[in-house]
Amino acid sequence: MIHTDETTTEAVSTLNGLISILEDGKLGYTNAAEHVDNHAIKAEFLDYARERALFIVELQDEINKLGKSTETSGGGPLGVLHRAWIDIKSSFTSGDTEAIINACVTGEEAAVEKYKMALEKNELDGSQIAVISKQLNNIQSTLDRIKMKSN
Repeated sequence: MIHTDETTTEAVSTLNGLISILEDGKLGYTNAAEHVDNHAIKAEFLDYARERALFIVELQDEINKLGKSTETSGGGPLGVLHRAWIDIKSSFTSGDTEAIINACVTGEEAAVEKYKMALEKNELDGSQIAVISKQLNNIQSTLDRIKMKSN
């Protein structure tokens, strides 16, 4: 796809929205890790937080390729639409591992939904679609692993 000013703006907005969701996830996993007692789960959550940080860098690189700066990332409509990670913070205060895991499931389900919405839009080019698809697959795998812990 050849980007016009309008499609570039839309693509940047979509990527910024995903960055916002990833920031929420990174913070959510960091908070979750601080509030669980199980060392294995704590380590997993910290790994997921690091993975989200890497995903953010990948999406920022895509924005930079469009000639735009990521300095002004405020999150686009996707980020504003559903900030599940921030809303679930209260679950962490109880220290209840099951509640924390369920909160992480909720956050990841929201992220999967937003990633799918981003891919359904017609404003992304091939490299952006490839990066987003790879990240979506990883997030879905994480969601599946976390769901297995809550059973």
